[in-house]
Amino acid sequence: MDEVIKTDYGQFDLVWGDDYGFDGDFDRFFDDQVNGLAGAASGQGLYINLARRSGGSPVKIVLLQEAPAAREVDVWEDVVEVAIKLPHDAEPSWCTWAGEKSGPLDIPPGSYRVRVSARGRDAGADGEFADGPVDFYLLEIWPAPPEPDLIIRSTSANARYWHSEVGTRR
Repeated sequence: MDEVIKTDYGQFDLVWGDDYGFDGDFDRFFDDQVNGLAGAASGQGLYINLARRSGGSPVKIVLLQEAPAAREVDVWEDVVEVAIKLPHDAEPSWCTWAGEKSGPLDIPPGSYRVRVSARGRDAGADGEFADGPVDFYLLEIWPAPPEPDLIIRSTSANARYWHSEVGTRR
């Protein structure tokens, strides 16, 4: 997937369970996590907190065979990693706030690591009504055993706010 996502409340989800993504319960999505940008604790989806409340943010999702190179982190301001597990009967998809827009994802069942990289979070938080995209996101997914979430890089004030507000639950 590679498109500009128009959402509300900055909500973008990968889902494979019975719910339609983030329901406002930060504890359910961020329990036992340190990061506040990608909530994977529910086991039924992955909530991505986009900085721009509404408008359009480019989001690219890439399925890899192995972990991406560490040097690729340098082009992003904020980078976190989480673990997800897709059950055998999963039908993964992405969706925006309240399921307003969605699409299928071709990800086979299994255990994965997801790296969420962001650039422009401060501009996104400040530029909700900007004419064009101001914040950008890359989700890289690869097979990996479960591990605790990580904050790899955090340089924006917006990311630091969310890490301290809804992260730090571990």
